[in-house]
Amino acid sequence: MILVTGAGGQLGHALRATLGERPALYRSSAELDITDVEACRRFIAEQGISVILNAAAYTKVDKAESEQDLAFAVNRDGARNLALAAQEAGARLVHVSTDYVFDGLADQPYVETDKPNPQTVYGRSKLAGEDAVLEHAPHAVVLRTGWVYSTYGSNFLNTMLRLGAERENLGVVSDQTGTPTLASRLAADIVRIADQCVERDDVKGGIFHYAGGGQATWFEFARSIMAEAGLNCEVKGISTADYPTAAVRPAYSVLDKTKVKSHFGLQINQWQDDLTACLSALKI
Repeated sequence: MILVTGAGGQLGHALRATLGERPALYRSSAELDITDVEACRRFIAEQGISVILNAAAYTKVDKAESEQDLAFAVNRDGARNLALAAQEAGARLVHVSTDYVFDGLADQPYVETDKPNPQTVYGRSKLAGEDAVLEHAPHAVVLRTGWVYSTYGSNFLNTMLRLGAERENLGVVSDQTGTPTLASRLAADIVRIADQCVERDDVKGGIFHYAGGGQATWFEFARSIMAEAGLNCEVKGISTADYPTAAVRPAYSVLDKTKVKSHFGLQINQWQDDLTACLSALKI
């Protein structure tokens, strides 16, 4: 039996669609409090869980700056609790992390061995979660990703589609670079990874990087969304300084996917192709 935590979010929603009719249980934060270690242990043991896909996280990057205790409770303690319960039950764990563990000062894609240096409460809480997972469940897979979007929930794509329909022009940050990652592609590959963890004896745990192929600025991503959607909204580039936020965003957070592609035999599409496929599904 598979357990998907964070089932109420966009990745959880995508995992449900990917798994389809496969035996799985889906739990939102309201349905399973991962900050309660005994609740995690009891649920995983009683339900006979063999695979845990942890998409649960506190992801309010700016709000985390003033809600540090809550961010760490979910992102560090919750991750630790699932790892403890997984290890005790003999279950495999795939834990989703973030590019925010890096400071964004690199000039080439980050590899898994690059030293983390998070600049935000959110990033520090997620890094602490990674450490806790691998301490208590060394065979777990920690999958760092970033810039996740889909047609479900609150994310950059849906925000751009809404604003593009409402406005004639829009300013979008042009000095932050990463890689847009389609949630449905990420979900499908998480399931592939989890299946291999169960089926293959040679799969080792550890940290892996996953994102779409290529790279873009938010400005370039927004401009592509408008073009693909046929929206007549002019997108103009602005600097990070023109759009101040409580939490500092990494200026560069492109992830190198060589390890995950090699280890699990994954094929990763260019982000532009995934965006086209995503918007085509909306029949825009």
